[in-house]
Amino acid sequence: MAMSRSPQDARASALLDWYARHRRVLPWRALPGRRADPYHVWLSEIMLQQTTVATVKSYFDHFVARWPRVQDLAAAPLDDVLHAWQGLGYYARARNLHKCARAVATDHGGRFPEIEAELLALPGVGPYTAAAIAAIAFDQPASPVDGNIERVVARLRHIAEPLPAGKKAIQAAARNLTPRARAGDFAQAMMDLGAMVCTPRAPKCGLCPWHDACAARAAGDAEDLPARAARTPKPTRHGVAFWIEDATGRVLLRRRPERGLLGGMMEIPSTDWRDDPWGLDEASGHAPLPAAAWAEVGEVRHTFTHFHLRLTVVRGTADSGSVVDGTWVHPDAFGGQALPTLMKKVVRRALVP
Repeated sequence: MAMSRSPQDARASALLDWYARHRRVLPWRALPGRRADPYHVWLSEIMLQQTTVATVKSYFDHFVARWPRVQDLAAAPLDDVLHAWQGLGYYARARNLHKCARAVATDHGGRFPEIEAELLALPGVGPYTAAAIAAIAFDQPASPVDGNIERVVARLRHIAEPLPAGKKAIQAAARNLTPRARAGDFAQAMMDLGAMVCTPRAPKCGLCPWHDACAARAAGDAEDLPARAARTPKPTRHGVAFWIEDATGRVLLRRRPERGLLGGMMEIPSTDWRDDPWGLDEASGHAPLPAAAWAEVGEVRHTFTHFHLRLTVVRGTADSGSVVDGTWVHPDAFGGQALPTLMKKVVRRALVP
């Protein structure tokens, strides 16, 4: 007599059947029946952190065309990687991407580890990314929980505890849902379900393969989950950016420290970013070179994850023969520099005040 399937197995089967019909076609995703390339899985997951699928597609294609293997990326100069990363933000990810590629190439013979614990030891690979690589690339019974999966699980199990405190219960529920077979397909199916059906607003519950099992749908509050704790307002910081030209029209650029915000990127030199606005007389004492006079040309506003920034841009001229930590570059050649979005805003403000 055939054994009946458990509710968990039946639920997994229903989702996988839905996935077979509705799966998204993505450049890093393997075709049905094919094994995913661990390099593609890792690269896409790092790029997708706090970035949309639509944005990542072109960057992924560019990286893979330029560096087809992890060994190629490992051999690339960091400046080239940072330059190619421009527009994706969170540049610590790009630095760790390069470090991780080198670790895989040097310490693992160009092959990604298959086990979560070993993946976690790689630079820039956290619990989510390790689980995603283990499941999708190696079909290990791992349970990655991204924003889409978080939403699906919170609604399915009606986990009402606000985030971030509720993450622990959501992750435990996700592990309980994950089947031992086809864990990679299951993880990607969960991602697609969240992106296409179990959306943040107006979820398409009638199209969901888990319609009957969803506790939030039954309670009528699916749109309210996952709940989030009230956010504290972001503070505003202030700084002064120094657009310094020499007699030939070249501009002084400086590399930011490797560690910290925008680490390793090129910048228009600036004061520290602090809570209180700067007076020009005070700020001028923090310029990398003295100028005969500073002329204010405008303000740039930018928002980071944890704070807003207001940068006053000032212009001055200086002698390029002075000893200074930086390099002189004509604005026509800025395209070859690893300038983050913030600094591109400063450039535009200085050139078109």
